[in-house]
Amino acid sequence: MSAVTDVAPVPATRTREGAPRRHRRQRGGVVLGLVAWLIGLLFVVPVVWMLLTSFHSEPDAASNPPKVFAPLTLQGYREFFGAGGGASPWPSLLNSLTAAVLSTVVVLLLAIPAAYALSIRPVRKWTDVMFFFLSTKMLPVVAGLLPIYLFAQYSGLLDNIWFLALLYTSMNLPIAVWMMRSFLAEVPVEILEAASVDGAGLVRTLRQVVAPVILPGIAATSLICFIFSWNELLFARVLTGTRAETAPVYLTGFVTSQGLFLAQVCAASLVVSLPVLIAGFAAQDKLVQGLSLGAVK
Repeated sequence: MSAVTDVAPVPATRTREGAPRRHRRQRGGVVLGLVAWLIGLLFVVPVVWMLLTSFHSEPDAASNPPKVFAPLTLQGYREFFGAGGGASPWPSLLNSLTAAVLSTVVVLLLAIPAAYALSIRPVRKWTDVMFFFLSTKMLPVVAGLLPIYLFAQYSGLLDNIWFLALLYTSMNLPIAVWMMRSFLAEVPVEILEAASVDGAGLVRTLRQVVAPVILPGIAATSLICFIFSWNELLFARVLTGTRAETAPVYLTGFVTSQGLFLAQVCAASLVVSLPVLIAGFAAQDKLVQGLSLGAVK
């Protein structure tokens, strides 16, 4: 007779040797984490390379292969800020800041009431209104360039920073309305009813009840509108000259076939990018909350 041996079943969470099993979900999380790091590096490496190049001299910056450990210098930044006899970048930076901030403020003042009417107090056929806002972004920007230029020319608004800010407002308003509507749709109706019972009017409800709830959404919308306005080049290039020149237009002046300007271009690009980077880091917590608001019900 053969001896019968009782073998205890192996738990699903452990191997035959008793070691804990690694779940597929854990392995998948590790793989996704590595992929996320790789994608992040793809975005960060060009910025780091631009930062390193901005501290090199022009011959070292233009060498092939690149000299990573070349001596560092501030010559590119001195040339950018006008120490080398070139034009000062401060008027262009101030023009970009004026147009971006002014257009962002006006966009928020218009988008929040519009989104309130389309979400919490919906108007009739609000879906048609939202589609109309979306359809304004379907037209290629270059297609409307000539009519806008002719209008600005006949109205005497060429090389005018206020007209550029108005143009940025019209460009960013549809995006802001769409974003703010998704944020306002998450506002509990109960707190609005309580405010109405307490006698709060529309303006007071928006300022004291709705605004604190959707503050992350306001931060996300304002940051995106600011970035779009700050980085816009096509209209600024065509509609401005010397008085209303913006920072992106100023950067195009470094594109020349005469001389080596790579280090100076990197220095200028880094300085022009600083306001957006600072605003993003300052509002990163609100930005994450705002972009995720309404994503999961």
